[in-house]
Amino acid sequence: MQPLPKIKICIHFHDKETTMNQRNNISNKPENRDNSLFRQIPGVDLLIDRIREDSRFEKIPHSVIKSSIQSILKTLRATIREGGTPDLLMDNIISSILKHAEKTVAPRLVPAINATGVVLHTNLGRAPLAEAALNRINGIAKGFSNLEFDISRGKRGERYSAVETLICQLTGAEAALAVNNNAAAVLLSLNTLAEGDEVVVSRGELVEIGGSFRIPDVMTKSGCILKEVGTTNRTHLKDYENAVTEKTGLFLKVHTSNYTIEGFTSSVPLYKIVELARKKGLPVMEDLGSGSLIDLSQYGLGKEPTVQEAVASGADIITFSGDKLLGGPQAGIIAGNADIIRKIKSNPLTRALRIDKLTLAALEATLSIYRDEAEAIVKIPTLKMLTLSFQETASKTDKIVDTLKQKLKIPEKQADIGWADLSSRTGGGSYPELPIASRCVTIIPKTLTVTRLEKELRMFNPAIIGRIDNDRFIIDPRTLQQGEEDIVVDALATVINSNIE
Repeated sequence: MQPLPKIKICIHFHDKETTMNQRNNISNKPENRDNSLFRQIPGVDLLIDRIREDSRFEKIPHSVIKSSIQSILKTLRATIREGGTPDLLMDNIISSILKHAEKTVAPRLVPAINATGVVLHTNLGRAPLAEAALNRINGIAKGFSNLEFDISRGKRGERYSAVETLICQLTGAEAALAVNNNAAAVLLSLNTLAEGDEVVVSRGELVEIGGSFRIPDVMTKSGCILKEVGTTNRTHLKDYENAVTEKTGLFLKVHTSNYTIEGFTSSVPLYKIVELARKKGLPVMEDLGSGSLIDLSQYGLGKEPTVQEAVASGADIITFSGDKLLGGPQAGIIAGNADIIRKIKSNPLTRALRIDKLTLAALEATLSIYRDEAEAIVKIPTLKMLTLSFQETASKTDKIVDTLKQKLKIPEKQADIGWADLSSRTGGGSYPELPIASRCVTIIPKTLTVTRLEKELRMFNPAIIGRIDNDRFIIDPRTLQQGEEDIVVDALATVINSNIE
């Protein structure tokens, strides 16, 4: 019988303090801390039960509430994983869910107040519509209409008839149609007139329309072959003549409405190009861009070619915008020779680029106002802003300055409020170098930075968009619409008073 192996027994004694420290070390491990925090996050069902009892959620769709809960819970879990300590109080979680839900259901396209002095501000929606256009939209939108129905004949009609007669009456063109914007009008016209052919255009007119859309790119998409003539600053009639070959399909003239070239320059007037084109048996197209129907030079602005002048020069097709100097909705208008317009209407691209009933309603109402030029200047917001006199801007500025000073708690300690004679701009690719004299409100805040003031006004409801010039916040009254002066003053007073020292 073999002896049993020796067994060594070790007994360790720990004092109370050592044992407690070990327990604390275990509980303070990151994974244990995280697990404890994760368990404190309320469940979806519990949150939904609490939300059902909260009247603030009554008008918020259940689907939005559910997605907001999931989003907030995801954020809480991510905070824990990153080593942070989230706010896990039930009331605060509910408030976060409400804020997320309200932001979700809030509209993305919202009204804004244009206090920049840029009349046709592309980022702010360009031309505000006349009251008559708004009323017409409402009347058409709330029910059915004769969009493509000829009521007199009881048969299918043509949607362009709503505006074609008006355009022809106002411009002298033989026929017309409208598409969704001027780039589309140019694309459609070029594709119809010269697909596969060379289009002769001056190098100095190869403009970039905006948003990186360029005339050469539009021409390429239309299926045309670009043939540049002349130089950037000088193009002569002989350049067009020498460019004509058996492959030539069209002469194109583009109005450089968004920039100017000064100095040693030369360009060929439209009527001269038309004369040459007639000899060569070629059509002529002009892209006017801004589309003015009124000679605004008589109101103290620079000379901008009108659509009527382009038609009178003999161009076969003229394209222009509806929401620039015309002051209507976004649209591209094609006017000119009846035979060519018929071909354009039958182009399959026309259906893809057509405008809807609401745009047609607004465009028809806007064009109708132009039957009386004096009425157009007063009733079309774009024209009214452009022709507003310096004295009128000064009067508006004085009122804003005086009222704002009265609404501030301690005006002399809060801001320097005054005025300055500055310049407004047309914007929208029109009158690029034309300053329009305006008297503007100037604010130099003392209790917050000018950039902070600009941001708080921008985040206001409604958003107020001004501009900063030489460390001053500028409010240009030229672009404020009726009733907006009071809103601006109240917003300025609220922001400045809330930042009082």
